[in-house]
Parts: sequence; structure tokens; C-alpha cells
Amino acid sequence: MVEQLFKLTGGDDKIVEKVILDENLHYIHAIINQSDGFPEHYTNAVVYMTVIRGIVSLQLDEQDYYAYPTGTVLKIPFNTKMILNNFNPETLELILIKAPPPEELPE
Repeated sequence: MVEQLFKLTGGDDKIVEKVILDENLHYIHAIINQSDGFPEHYTNAVVYMTVIRGIVSLQLDEQDYYAYPTGTVLKIPFNTKMILNNFNPETLELILIKAPPPEELPE
């Protein structure tokens, strides 16, 4: 078998799973429930974010929050201040790709 297989967790329970962490990219799958999210942090790589379902509310740098619906793909620059939340009743599901990956692997 030449290819490698990876599996995403389904459902509605909160999860942040690091599906692929290698020298080419980091591929992260997240499911986030209403009134939950990621705390303020600075991106440690260029982040490509795909909204698979739900609506993600993002505050980037000093901008106001902005809501992005299902089907949106965002490119967020390296070292951008980011706060991510799900303010909506629908479960939020995201794919986050960091490419190139950060120098240090997350713990």
C-alpha cells in the first residue's frame, strides 16, 4: 500500500484532533459546540481554514468579529492575533491546515 490513510472523527462532541503532523503540513480537524472556541492566540503558521458546517466567528488582530458560513475557505497570515468562537446553536466543524508547518510541534 503506497498511500497513508487518516480518519476524521464524526459527531457533535467537541474535539480538536491533529490528523497529520509532518514536515509538509499540519492538518487539524475541529468540532466546536455553541459558546465554545479557541482562546486568543497568535497563529504560528499560515492557516488555511475551511468551514465544513456551522458558522465560525473570528476576531483577527484588532478587527471586530466577523462570521463565516459553511463552505468558506480562509487564509490567515502567520503571526495574526486570532480569537475563534461558535456563537451559534449549530455545531461548528472546521479543517485547519498549517502550511508550511510551524517549526515546533504542538504538545
